[in-house]
Amino acid sequence: MRRQTILPADTYLVVNKTVISDSDRKLVSILYQPIIGYTAVSLYFTLLDDLDKLELMSGDLTHHHLMATMQLALDEIVVARKKLEACGLLKTYFKEGSVNQYIYLIYSPMSAHEFLNHPILNVVLYNNLGKQEYDKIVNYFKLPTITLKDYEDITSSFDQVFTSCHGNFFEIKDEIKKKEKRPLDISSNIDFDMLISSIPKSMVNDRCFSKDNRELINALSFTYQLDTLAMQGLVRDSLNEKGMIDKNLLRKSCREYYQFEHQGELPTIIYRKQPEYLRKPEGDQSKWAKMVYTFENLTPYQFLKAKYKGAEPTDRDKRLIENLLIDQKLNPGVVNVLIAYVLKINHEQLKKSYVETIAGQWKRLNIETVEDAMKICEKEHKKMKKVLSKDKGKTSTRKEASLPAWFDKELNNTETTKEEEEELNQILKDLV
Repeated sequence: MRRQTILPADTYLVVNKTVISDSDRKLVSILYQPIIGYTAVSLYFTLLDDLDKLELMSGDLTHHHLMATMQLALDEIVVARKKLEACGLLKTYFKEGSVNQYIYLIYSPMSAHEFLNHPILNVVLYNNLGKQEYDKIVNYFKLPTITLKDYEDITSSFDQVFTSCHGNFFEIKDEIKKKEKRPLDISSNIDFDMLISSIPKSMVNDRCFSKDNRELINALSFTYQLDTLAMQGLVRDSLNEKGMIDKNLLRKSCREYYQFEHQGELPTIIYRKQPEYLRKPEGDQSKWAKMVYTFENLTPYQFLKAKYKGAEPTDRDKRLIENLLIDQKLNPGVVNVLIAYVLKINHEQLKKSYVETIAGQWKRLNIETVEDAMKICEKEHKKMKKVLSKDKGKTSTRKEASLPAWFDKELNNTETTKEEEEELNQILKDLV
């Protein structure tokens, strides 16, 4: 995929591919927002507001218009746009020119029934909200139960009310607006040839591995981090007497398998690594560049696990990371710098209140890149040294020893100490 550098002057056109009702807007706010965040939902509604009076198409607009309307930086808008694309609410087309042009196609959200039965979105919604809030949403969308056993159905059929007669020829119009939805686009992690060949033909129906079933298997493998070998046994155990996959049983088996492997926890989905457009160009071989590369190319979970010498981070620490990514909306590379900084200056402890205080400051300062995060750490460290130097009864020696590797050093020098090299190598081994 070609990498584009988007500019405020680049134009865009919004095309409505569907029919959006007030109920659809409510679905986006209630079901999608806990997963993609307020900014992405706000962008979706802003693009809808850009449409003409007939809600068909917008005029040519610039991205500066979006920046001014939403009061956001362009980088934040791009991240929000990608979240809408990932969840099937938006499709983007690009045309290069003296002024680059974008076309944004808007799609309907899933119905509540589709969303709450989706193998990925439903699980993430539950994990992000927790059982109590999730149950409130399910109850909100539940149909009322009415007993009709004492009633007689007296509804009239069409032919009882109307009759057919001679009339003019009527041409069917294909271009009339209708509700359109985009499925989630997920790269396949399953080798279906291997999966199918591992199950005896006598056990499966010819229609067992239909397109819908393959999509379900692929979605479940993504959600529960299952490879082909793990999925083989789960699919085989879910086959019914007709040689077809019992979808509910397969969902349940995948969920239980994951919970068994992860001490009862359910998975969530987070923005995994530092976005490409916020990364430092490669080529620099200084110690500073190596640290930047490390922070940019590891997920916060991988980085924390590496700092814990390969041990599994505690559930508390994982929830703290998810909070920084989802609620505080810090970029993954920035979270890695924050983790490294706090562990070093706080005796290898991630104290929630302390971490969130720094995170709030960085968010207010709009810290988005790894380099900016590292520089603000240095700035805060220099302030701390000035305070310590005023206290004649203390020395800064102990403090200096516990600071991250990039502080107060000749970072343009390509040579690293043996200790620094070992720490970097240990962390870099976990890069994917």
